[in-house]
Amino acid sequence: MRGLFIAFEGIEGAGKSTQVARLAERLKRGGADPLMVREPGGTELGEEVRRLLLHAGDMTPASELLLFQVARAEVVAHVIRPALTEGRIVIADRYELSSRAYQAAGRGLPASRVKAAIALATEGLVPDLYIVLDLPVDVGRKRQAESGKQQDRLERADDDFHARVAEAFLNAHGANLVHVAAEGDADKVAETVWQAVMSRFPHVTGG
Repeated sequence: MRGLFIAFEGIEGAGKSTQVARLAERLKRGGADPLMVREPGGTELGEEVRRLLLHAGDMTPASELLLFQVARAEVVAHVIRPALTEGRIVIADRYELSSRAYQAAGRGLPASRVKAAIALATEGLVPDLYIVLDLPVDVGRKRQAESGKQQDRLERADDDFHARVAEAFLNAHGANLVHVAAEGDADKVAETVWQAVMSRFPHVTGG
């Protein structure tokens, strides 16, 4: 039986990595063997592309888009699809919705070209559920500053860029997509996420 594919999306500082880990831990307590992946990354090539995307110098929006798709194609083909075939639950920290938000809305690339690039990389693989963590841009930026971590190339983009990205996430919709307010306590956000998962997939169990 095919597994379950859940992808977390949202702006910088929304808490995606935290919520991916929280959901995976709850699934483990229920007896599942979830696989966590991150984008870009997840494979040897993908991690090298991640380094370039986040820490290299300036690059054109088209180059940025295509590098993301290189990493995505690798992780889909070599990690995500095999895990789903094995019946595992895959939880992704970002997926194709991020390309639509960052490269189309943020960088201004034509949405049709971004869509075509995504289709080539994913070969049509769509998550069973997108969980979009909604957070005001100023809150996300504040969280980043307070974390003390060195900002990467995307995080250093100006406020207008991040506002366009946030608006794209906020306006995202679909039958397989749910929005979760991410401004509150991480435990409360995790519980809301869990209820969203259970409402869609009642057969899933967690401790």
